[in-house]
Amino acid sequence: MARRFSTRNVGFADTFADFLAEPRSTSHDISEVVRDILNDVRMRGGEAVREYTQKFDRLDVDPQTLASPKISLEDRAKDCSEEVRKAVDFAHDRIEAYHAAQRPADHQFEDGHGLTLGWRWTALDSVGVYVPGGRANYPSSVLMNMVPAKVAGVERIVMVAPSPDGELSPAVAYAAIRAGVKEYYPIGGAQAVGALAYGAGDMKPVDKIVGPGNAFVAEAKRQVFGKVGIDTIAGPSEVCVISDGTISAEWIAADLLSQAEHDPSSQSILISLDEAHLNEVADAIERQLETLATGETARQSWQSHGALVLVETAEEACALSNQIAPEHLELAVEKPDTLLGQIRHAGAVFLGAWAPEALGDYVTGSNHVLPTSGAARFSSGLGLFDFLKRMSVQSASPAGFNHLAGAAIALAQSEHLPAHERSVSIRLGKEE
Repeated sequence: MARRFSTRNVGFADTFADFLAEPRSTSHDISEVVRDILNDVRMRGGEAVREYTQKFDRLDVDPQTLASPKISLEDRAKDCSEEVRKAVDFAHDRIEAYHAAQRPADHQFEDGHGLTLGWRWTALDSVGVYVPGGRANYPSSVLMNMVPAKVAGVERIVMVAPSPDGELSPAVAYAAIRAGVKEYYPIGGAQAVGALAYGAGDMKPVDKIVGPGNAFVAEAKRQVFGKVGIDTIAGPSEVCVISDGTISAEWIAADLLSQAEHDPSSQSILISLDEAHLNEVADAIERQLETLATGETARQSWQSHGALVLVETAEEACALSNQIAPEHLELAVEKPDTLLGQIRHAGAVFLGAWAPEALGDYVTGSNHVLPTSGAARFSSGLGLFDFLKRMSVQSASPAGFNHLAGAAIALAQSEHLPAHERSVSIRLGKEE
């Protein structure tokens, strides 16, 4: 059974903080292993990638092309059912429309002193998308990472997805084709991250790497950051639900389990003012676990990391949610808009009875690549901005230059940077 908390209990704040701080994944140091793989790929390129792919995925790839005759996206996509194809198409178009609406405008303005200031947005040249492969069936991950890059105008989008024993999900293959992938390599693990960062064989390096992966992929992304950009280091999935009891306990239970089934390390938290409602949801979870195909995983998650929290006010519920800073937050209340203004930290918020988090995973159009483990306190989910850069632009008339020159010279002198000072003073005819 999940743990129970009440803000009325003495010591709640410390006890709940300790609960949130508990590790939710098996921790073992793989940094040296990953570092060795990355260095090997950097030094030996495609040959190293070939050896690791053979070792870990039992697949032969050409060290120059990094391709395998056993893997073809087009051939795999032929086995994708018509129903799934239609769902992928539907999701693709909604994701495309949502991210197209995020496009920022270039801007410039005059400050009244002879200065023109502004900024321009430009797309990255190249992006590498890591997609879990093999029997893993996550076409939604393909779309969520590739479609925003395409909408942003990234010219080169490279997809890597491991194909152990030559297997690749037909749905993943179809989603990749639908998203417009032109460059695909059947490689994975830290070696694939190294190839994207440093180049290997015919694969040229990319500017940024996005997409989920296992612990080795996450550590590899951490280590190549700086050489290339990355999206985030993702942790176990999580959901927080604030419920007032006006929505069916069965529905709330299903929403909590939709995250718990991801992984034993996932976390589901329910916050409510109604103790009877907490009890009803707890009972509903036990009933649903009995028939859930992923029940074993979900039960481990719920028992190890789940929580039922009794609060006294809606304001208290929102404050706790901000403390959690969850990946997903459901405001499962009668009037969710009245609480939204109090929410400051969450990856994505779902309002009301008819917006379960599962819709956001697939088809609302919003991105499901979101900050976890409290990172919503300082970061956002994946979006169009992750594939754009903002360049500042400025110009000055002679009058504008004169307006700025004195202060610039004084600051250069205070920082003991004489070349900076001269760069300004020389334009004033003061060459000494």
